[in-house]
Amino acid sequence: MVDGKALVDSVRKEIIEPGIQKLMDTQYFTELRQGKLSIKRMQGWAIQHYLHNKAILKSFALGMVKNAHEPVMFDYFIEQLTEEQSHPDLAKRFGLAIGLKEEDFTEATQMFECQIHSARTVYNTLMGYAPQNRASALTSESMVCRYSEEFLNAGRKHYGLSDRDLTFFTVHMVADQEHTARSAELIAKMVKTPREERLVRESAQYMVRIKLGKFEGLYREYA
Repeated sequence: MVDGKALVDSVRKEIIEPGIQKLMDTQYFTELRQGKLSIKRMQGWAIQHYLHNKAILKSFALGMVKNAHEPVMFDYFIEQLTEEQSHPDLAKRFGLAIGLKEEDFTEATQMFECQIHSARTVYNTLMGYAPQNRASALTSESMVCRYSEEFLNAGRKHYGLSDRDLTFFTVHMVADQEHTARSAELIAKMVKTPREERLVRESAQYMVRIKLGKFEGLYREYA
């Protein structure tokens, strides 16, 4: 029998926290903290995250259909879809505040690393075991929560952005704490076997790699 709470604590300590530190040490966030990150690279985040958030909403809708017979997970995906509906527009608001236009979002396509991120989200929803799905979310949202703090601080200090411009980040600093707590609870309750434990650990590890790759891609593609 797997100790679900101990597993969650281990994944956080051994995978997520080191992953967050690696993300904070990237060139992207090092320059952001210093106020040296180019506006183009910040615009790249806004465009790519807008597109990813749109994909997330569709994934949640698919998750509701897949789990229609499973009350806990069905309710979970309803809750997620409801809470996330405004997030693409909040990412767009940030982008518009730093010089993008509406057509920049409508004409944009996902870069490779963003496609991988969205594809993993859809895979976890349609083909993944529920705690595997939640381990990915726990990891991703923990990292978003942390980097939102960086965007918020730098946006105010170095880029002259208002609280309204930065709403995406203030929302995620709070909401993702709630989401990660919910994901941790589901993982702890549902993991029963060593195989399931392995799937949870792998899912967290993959998401760290995806997030690191995404910001490396943003830095490269929007040079």
